[in-house]
Amino acid sequence: MTIFKWVLLGAILIQLIPFGHTHTNPPKTKEPAWNSPETRELIQRACFDCHSNETVWPWYSRVAPVSWLVQSDVDDGRSRLNFSEWDRSQPHAKDVAQQMKQNDMPPWFYLPMHPAAKLTGAETQALIAGAEKSLGPQAGPRRR
Repeated sequence: MTIFKWVLLGAILIQLIPFGHTHTNPPKTKEPAWNSPETRELIQRACFDCHSNETVWPWYSRVAPVSWLVQSDVDDGRSRLNFSEWDRSQPHAKDVAQQMKQNDMPPWFYLPMHPAAKLTGAETQALIAGAEKSLGPQAGPRRR
């Protein structure tokens, strides 16, 4: 029983570590020029939680140590590609269609807790086609 008490105490104490408990969504500044509302809806379902400033923070994202992982994944996702900040360069936007073709996104570990992000084969093909039209090889504003 002593081991259980130490584990419980440890679980309580890690809640006091300030990282990953208070989540924010920065303001949206600009989105891509979507080729259709369907493309936006599919990308929103499959990608926005990690790749936009419209993250939906589930209850478990406030419980350490899971909160640390979720915060880290969102921070990393937003730094690589952010559909809410299209007024800054998005060099990885051109990779969206290819990553979907290779089943690299969304990550496998994301899907069990986010079933809406699991797209059917037809939805995946529509997302790929829409991403190629909307994001293309020169996605985001060009730097001069």
